[in-house]
Amino acid sequence: MKHISVLLNETVGSLNVRENGIYVDGTLGRGGHAKLLLSYLKSGHLYGIDKDEEALKESEANLQEYSGRFTLIHGDFRNMRQLLETAGISGADGIMLDLGVSSPQFDDPERGFSYRYDARLDMRMDRTQELDAYMVVNTYSREELTRILREYGEERFAGRIAANIVKYREERPVETTMELVEIIRASLPAKVLNGKGHPAKQTFQALRIAVNDELGALENGLRDACSLLNENGRCAVITFHSLEDRIVKNLFRELSEPPYIDPKLPVREQERPQADYRLITKKPITADEAEINDNRRAHSAKLRVIERIRK
Repeated sequence: MKHISVLLNETVGSLNVRENGIYVDGTLGRGGHAKLLLSYLKSGHLYGIDKDEEALKESEANLQEYSGRFTLIHGDFRNMRQLLETAGISGADGIMLDLGVSSPQFDDPERGFSYRYDARLDMRMDRTQELDAYMVVNTYSREELTRILREYGEERFAGRIAANIVKYREERPVETTMELVEIIRASLPAKVLNGKGHPAKQTFQALRIAVNDELGALENGLRDACSLLNENGRCAVITFHSLEDRIVKNLFRELSEPPYIDPKLPVREQERPQADYRLITKKPITADEAEINDNRRAHSAKLRVIERIRK
């Protein structure tokens, strides 16, 4: 399936792209958002970061018409500051993050992300890292598996699924996605199995987040991204589930609120410290009905944007 970039025009449009600016796509993927942004640049430059080497190769081909205006970097956006400093960049006029897994990753059976294909458990976005879903499922304790499924998947039956994984692997390792799906099915009541959505969705989401440390990367990388913004620079972030969105919302709120001053202190209004950032989106931007009809992945997408007003 071809990857369709979610909230494409809304995201790039929210950055107020300047033709001579420096921009960063911290989750380049197949380069959909980057390609539109590059079309606005003349003397400006885009730095595209991704930890999936296959995505970088595809993006390089997709962006060839803008050769000379972009630099691709293999790495995790959680290390954005270090990666950009190595490239000689200390600030950016706009930064984009499109979180989660891209359609090509889901649709490539051998990547082991999907509960719809039978494949070895993997789920690594960066295939050079050691930790994969096989290792998590087969070596983590029952308690740790329960925590992961509950916290990252918000799975109500986390304890039961974890117990059955541990019981299964006493006989042999859980090798494939379909073996795991069957364990999950056997752990859930009929009411859940007969309900909407795939019964393995939350467990697979939880394992993917754990394998790739997605929430840790977001907490660290997003704060760094905001600190890298030049004056009037903007950061736009697309999330796909409540755990990600909560992190983005809370950090953006924290950055856009002025430092607390005890109201009893005799400080004149003009002397009160101001926030260095302002929210561009009080509420997240979501996909319209037409986009959702074209791309079902868009239904859960939320876009939040913040701007640096002083440095």
